[in-house]
Amino acid sequence: MMHQAGRLAEAGATYSRLLRYFPDNFQLLTGLGTIALQQGNLDESVRLLRLSLQAEPDQPLTLSNLGVACKRLSHLDEALTCYDRAIALKPDYVEAYNNRGNILKNLRRPDEALRDYNRAIALRPDYAAGHWNKAFIKLLMGDYAEGWQLYEWGWRSGDRGTARSFPQPLWLGQETLQGKTLLIHAEQGLGDFIQFCRYAPMVEALDARVIIEAPSSLLALTSTLGGDFMLVEKGQPLPAFDLHCPVMSLPLAFKTTLDTVPASIPYLHAAPAKRETWRQRLGEKKCPRIGLAWSGNPAHTNDYNRSLSLHALAPLLQLPLEFHALQKDLRPDDASALSASGQVHLHHQALRDFSDTAALVQEMDLIISVDTSLAHLAGALGHPVWILLPHAPDYRWLLDRTDSPWYPSATLFRQPFIGDWASVIATLEKRLNEMGNC
Repeated sequence: MMHQAGRLAEAGATYSRLLRYFPDNFQLLTGLGTIALQQGNLDESVRLLRLSLQAEPDQPLTLSNLGVACKRLSHLDEALTCYDRAIALKPDYVEAYNNRGNILKNLRRPDEALRDYNRAIALRPDYAAGHWNKAFIKLLMGDYAEGWQLYEWGWRSGDRGTARSFPQPLWLGQETLQGKTLLIHAEQGLGDFIQFCRYAPMVEALDARVIIEAPSSLLALTSTLGGDFMLVEKGQPLPAFDLHCPVMSLPLAFKTTLDTVPASIPYLHAAPAKRETWRQRLGEKKCPRIGLAWSGNPAHTNDYNRSLSLHALAPLLQLPLEFHALQKDLRPDDASALSASGQVHLHHQALRDFSDTAALVQEMDLIISVDTSLAHLAGALGHPVWILLPHAPDYRWLLDRTDSPWYPSATLFRQPFIGDWASVIATLEKRLNEMGNC
């Protein structure tokens, strides 16, 4: 009861006490292993759940939980085996099909992942997580027509957060906007907002008045979109409006396909005065200037897959080029790498918001970024950017391409194998050597 009520510490203490008397009890081992998983103690979770399965192999739920822990530790082959066994024991196990689909997606086996999501949905047609994950596969494979429709299931699965509750109706492209006011409101990450705010001028072209609710760090940058928009900082009172649309539903509203991606670049701009401030601060340029962003939001669910350590960039930092850190947040491990190289100029204290960062980006010759908001910013500015992608990329980067229909100035560099950043860095090193040096 304590475990079900979320009282994890008390439940864990009870399980541990009982385990002294019944050391091979698979139910106690599963309970402790599940609590360790819920608390983020992944290695301990794997150890305990393996012990439980040794005591009693035929446990679909334990196998599924072990699969979750293995996935988070990037032990994808073991996770896949867990779900195979769970489904063999329980052929109607909806969650196991969904979770196996996620593993297959990460293994770059999208057709098999799609079959698993479809099986989960067939077993439970209202299973929101299955529809949501199917959306990513469809978008990743370039099937935007179905993908954007399925993306709306994210509200029901909880993966898009909580849907905003307005008395005004949601607009998804059906009603005319002529003479009406549409609120475009922010959701999810900063990079998402940067990517999809490009639709605001298209809304205005439908003879609508547009209100854009933007995160505070993006407010000044969003003002450079052009158009006669009203800007409101997220969290502040909203003016009157007739309809609303979350920013990431705009591709659905405009029925965007690969052939109709709005890519009139740049659609965001750096303030001339801020650019001049950076020119004076940076001084005379003697070497090609390279802007770097090697890690994103550590709270992102895929951070372990998309971010890398500054140490991984060491081969690049030996090159006779001028490197500048463009990210505001530095992780504890960055300090030693920065001290060891002495090659990276830091500016995080001067980057108050994205308008400051945009001006600094424009003073670089090239941006090198992992899949984070800096990559989107450089792309929206039309600035040359090399984007480093994991083996299984986010849906927006599609599969296998070195270019992006969303950002014509971007070049994509992909891991050839899971976790193989070294090959990506080696390719970058070769390409940077061709740029010239000091």
